[in-house]
Amino acid sequence: MADSGGQGGRARRADVLRLEAFLPYRLMMLAEQVSQSLARIYGRRHHLANPEWRVLAALGQHGRMTATEIGRHSRMHKTKVSRAVAELERRGLLVRTTSDVDLRVLHLALTEAGRAVYDDIVPLAVTFAADLAADLSPEDAAALDRILATLMQQASAGEAAGGDAAS
Repeated sequence: MADSGGQGGRARRADVLRLEAFLPYRLMMLAEQVSQSLARIYGRRHHLANPEWRVLAALGQHGRMTATEIGRHSRMHKTKVSRAVAELERRGLLVRTTSDVDLRVLHLALTEAGRAVYDDIVPLAVTFAADLAADLSPEDAAALDRILATLMQQASAGEAAGGDAAS
């Protein structure tokens, strides 16, 4: 065995991380796979990239938001939000308005065309989610919901405590 810098020139088995069994990696891979599958549906139909859909979905759910709020809500970096907003605005799917209170703040909202795209995609997304979980028993679906809520809470607690998330 080649020298790996461990004691005696050999890596201890405990020092090896099996990435495919590592929970953060598995969650990231699942999220990416699910996201890409859903993206094929709305991408084919409305020529939207994932960040654009996430901005559209956030505005469809909340009505009016700032780019910062969208980034926080969707966990997207501000550059991705900015590019998605610019593309959606270019396509006439959202509009920016300046805040009456603070002229530096821009509020974003869907246009009528943006709302129509959102309204068209939502039933497809809901069906996609139902199909994804179709083979889960009601008990397994409830357990999955509890597990996901617990993991989200744990990840948020670690983030608030300054822990670095690994993926």
